[in-house]
Amino acid sequence: MGEVPRSIPRWVWLAIPLVYFLYFYNLDAAGLLGPDEPRYASIGREMAQSGDWVTPRLWGEPWFEKPALLYWVTASGFRLGLGPEWAPRLPIALTAVAFLALFAWVLWREYGGEAAGSATLILATCCGWVGFSQIAVTDLLVTAAFSAAMLLALPWIAKRDTRRLPAVAAMLGVAVLAKGLVPLVLALPLLLRGRIRDLLRLRVIAPFLVIALPWYLLCYQRNGIEFIKVFFWQHHFERLTANMLFHPQSWWYYLPVLAGGLLPWTPLVLLVARRRRWSDPRRLFLLVWLVWGFVFFSAIANKLAGYILPVVPAAAALMALELEETPNARRWLAACAVLLVAFPVAAQVLPAAVASGLSRAARPRFEWIWLVPLGVAAAVWVLKTRRLAATALVAISATAGVVYLKVLAMPEVDRAASARGLWRKVEARAGHACVGDIQRNWRYGLNYYSVRPLPDCATTTRPLEIRQSAGRSPYLVPPASKVR
Repeated sequence: MGEVPRSIPRWVWLAIPLVYFLYFYNLDAAGLLGPDEPRYASIGREMAQSGDWVTPRLWGEPWFEKPALLYWVTASGFRLGLGPEWAPRLPIALTAVAFLALFAWVLWREYGGEAAGSATLILATCCGWVGFSQIAVTDLLVTAAFSAAMLLALPWIAKRDTRRLPAVAAMLGVAVLAKGLVPLVLALPLLLRGRIRDLLRLRVIAPFLVIALPWYLLCYQRNGIEFIKVFFWQHHFERLTANMLFHPQSWWYYLPVLAGGLLPWTPLVLLVARRRRWSDPRRLFLLVWLVWGFVFFSAIANKLAGYILPVVPAAAALMALELEETPNARRWLAACAVLLVAFPVAAQVLPAAVASGLSRAARPRFEWIWLVPLGVAAAVWVLKTRRLAATALVAISATAGVVYLKVLAMPEVDRAASARGLWRKVEARAGHACVGDIQRNWRYGLNYYSVRPLPDCATTTRPLEIRQSAGRSPYLVPPASKVR
C-alpha cells in the first residue's frame, strides 16, 4: 500500500461536511418546481419505464426540446429505485460535486493549493452553483461538462501541451449531449491561441464524434425531419432571435442575475474588473471565457437565469486568483461576509418569489439574525493576512445560510409552488377528479406526481374539479361547492 499524501491541504478535509450540507441535505425538502423540472423528470421516468433511450417522450408523445443526457441520468435514478425527488435531483447534485473536485484539481496543478482552495470554496458556496445543483434541469449538467473542457484546455493554452485535448473534446461531446450546439459556441475562446490544427487532429475529433453523434443520428433515424425541425430550428435558431419561448428580457438582464448568482462573493468581481495587465495566457483565457459567455447570452432574445451559469466557474477562478494577489484582502472578504445577510432575507422572500415571481414577493421584515453576518465580517477582519482561513470562514457561514434556507424556506416553497402537496390531497380521490384552468407550472407538476395525467374538465366531466384563482395555489372543489 502506498503512503497517504502528506501535502493534502486542510481545506480538502473541510470540504467533506460542506459538500453534504450544501448538496445532499434536505434535497427533497420541496417537491419538483416550475414547468421544466417536473416535465424533464417525467420524460426521464417514461424513458426508464419504456426502455426507449433514444426518443424522449412526454406522456407518450415525442419531445425534442433538449438532448438526452438529462433524461438518461434521471432514468438511471428511477432504475436504481430512487424516489420522485431523488431520482431526478441526485444525479445533478453528484455532477456538481464531481465538477468541484475536477475544478480544484486543475487549479491546484495550475496555480497551487491556496488559489485552488479559495476558488473551490467560492464556487461551491455561491448561490448560483448551489441553487442549480438542487433542481433537475439541464443548466448544471451543461455547465459542468463545458467548463471541464475549458479547464482541461489550460495546459494547451499556456504551453501548447496537447495531451489533454482528447479529454477536452470528450467533455465538449458530453456538453453537446446536455444542451445541443450552445456549448460549441461558448467554446469559441479556444480558437484565440491560433492553433486550430491541434484541434483538428483525428485523436482530438474522434472522442467528440464518438460521444456526441450517435444519439443525434439515432434520434433522426427514428423520428425523421420533425426532430431536425423542432430540435435544431425551433430550439436553437429561433431561440436566438425570436420570443417564441416568451422569455424576452433587456440586454442588461444578466448583470443583476450574475451578481446574485455569485453571492456572497459578488464584491470580488471588482477585483477582476480593476486588473490592468493580462500577461498570463491562462488568466486571459478565463477572462475571455467569462466575457464572451456573458455577451453571447445577453445578445440572444430569450433569457433565463440558468443560461448564464457556464460563466460562473471562470468568474470564481478569476476572483480567487485576484484575491490571492491582493495585499489587503480582508476588506474584500469582510464585504463578502456582510452579504451573507442575503440568506436570511431570502428565507422570507423565496417562497413567494418561486411561486409568483420576485416582483410580487412582499418586502422582507427585519429580524435579529440579519446582524449575524456583521460578526462574521468582524472575525474575517481579525484574521488579517490569513486569507484562506478567512475565505473558509465565509464559506462555512454561507453553508450555514444554505442550511437555514433548506430548513426554514424550502418547506414553505413546497407548499407555495410545488404540486406535491396538492397531489397528496387529490390522490385518494384521483379517479373522481379533473383539472380545470390552472397554471402550467402546477399542471406539469400534478401530471408528474399523478404519473397518469388527470383529464381536463373541459373534455371529461368528473365530480371533483381542481381550480386555481389569481394569486392562489390550485385547490380541489367538492361537488357542493361547484357552480352550476
